[in-house]
Amino acid sequence: MKSSRWALAALLLAIAVLPALAQTAKPRSTGTPGAARPAAPRTAPAPRPIAPAASAQRLDGIAAVVNDEVVLQSDVEEQVYLFVMRNQLRPDSAMVDTLRRQVLEEMINEKLVVAEAKRQGLVASEAEVNREVDKAIHDAKDRIGPAGFLEQLAKENLTEERLRTKYREEARRQQLAQRMVQKALPRKPVPQAEAETYFKADPGKFPLAPGQIRLSVIQIPVMPDSAADAVAHQRTLGIRKRIVGGEKFAKVAAEISDDPGSAKAGGDLGFFSRGAMDPALEQAAFSLKLDEVSEPVRSPFGWHLLQVLERDTIKTVAGVDSLGPDGGVIPEAHARHILIRVETTDADRERAKALADRVRTEAVKGVDFGTLVRRYSKYPAPAGPDGDIGFISLGSLMPQIRAGLDTLEVGQVSEALENQAGFNIFKIGDRKPERPYTLEEIKEQLPEAVGQIKFKERYDEWLKGLRAKAVVEIRGL
Repeated sequence: MKSSRWALAALLLAIAVLPALAQTAKPRSTGTPGAARPAAPRTAPAPRPIAPAASAQRLDGIAAVVNDEVVLQSDVEEQVYLFVMRNQLRPDSAMVDTLRRQVLEEMINEKLVVAEAKRQGLVASEAEVNREVDKAIHDAKDRIGPAGFLEQLAKENLTEERLRTKYREEARRQQLAQRMVQKALPRKPVPQAEAETYFKADPGKFPLAPGQIRLSVIQIPVMPDSAADAVAHQRTLGIRKRIVGGEKFAKVAAEISDDPGSAKAGGDLGFFSRGAMDPALEQAAFSLKLDEVSEPVRSPFGWHLLQVLERDTIKTVAGVDSLGPDGGVIPEAHARHILIRVETTDADRERAKALADRVRTEAVKGVDFGTLVRRYSKYPAPAGPDGDIGFISLGSLMPQIRAGLDTLEVGQVSEALENQAGFNIFKIGDRKPERPYTLEEIKEQLPEAVGQIKFKERYDEWLKGLRAKAVVEIRGL
């Protein structure tokens, strides 16, 4: 079972204790069909937390000594947990061990950078540090409410002030590290021509375009019982009546919406293009008149009201319209929403899982997949009559979905794989291996990507120098 320290760590994801000091930008494939889409905007079920695999002895031990400072094993475990939460991973023990080693190395690097910052007399801005801490605390209270926040503090024998003190020190370290890196390694823009020359001369330094997989799917959503759904639907209709009657959408969203990520911004979702939202919401976003309030829209999370504020097309850095794979412009919508969540129970989930397992068994026994699709699937996005959703980039799949598909051959059927939309049975139609990007595919991203690669090379060399002058002892995890 997850101890309380991990629960509070999950609340304070707004503070990333390990600053991303050097990351290599990954060029994006443009217009990859069938990219995985979230079931609802800015809302996602909490990933299954990993219980700390370490024993109490491990958590109290020393993972490394850097000069005269220690890296505690408990701090390594906390950072592994935060990484898993942020990325919604469901890691096995081997992945957790790998993450521990990587996190430990980053924590050692951070201590070296902060020590160098102090040696050079750099100081953090206390006002900026306090703003970061205030934001983290505010976000935590927003996620679980003031009462839940106080309850969690009590479980951990903490006060809010003691928690602020802890995170103030972590935010101060982050700022010192960032300032040190900015001073030692100032970034320089890379001209387009130079970036293209660099790519042509050394394409091996760039990531490969992810492989693709052609899938057919049977989706069995986890649905609440009809009575709970009807109550939420009626409540949504009542809220719509208030807005149509003259109340401001943003005000009602801030008061009522069950999507905490957007409620505090009046339900604002920002701009999004097709493929970024649940299909039902997407249909409403690109068909409603501007400022019109939609009828209740159902997604796997509950009932939504949507209001479209404006529409435009995605622009390149140069300000011209981006083009999709069909050569047409890529529209985007700016909308806000109100979510009335319909909670599902363990019994609802078990009912859906049992049905999915039964359908999967029929598919494996040779029952025509298309017949099963038409009989059982509730997949809401465009698909062929046999459930074909086309080629999907492997890089766009959720980790647990990809893990369930990686070992399957063409023609095989997956286990019932769970995501935020429910349980999915996939049939593999075809595979395309990963390949190098073409210049045209990543031309727009090249200056930034080359700048990141060059920065990473300089950063690694600089860090190697810091490490050579330090005394680092790794005691193990």
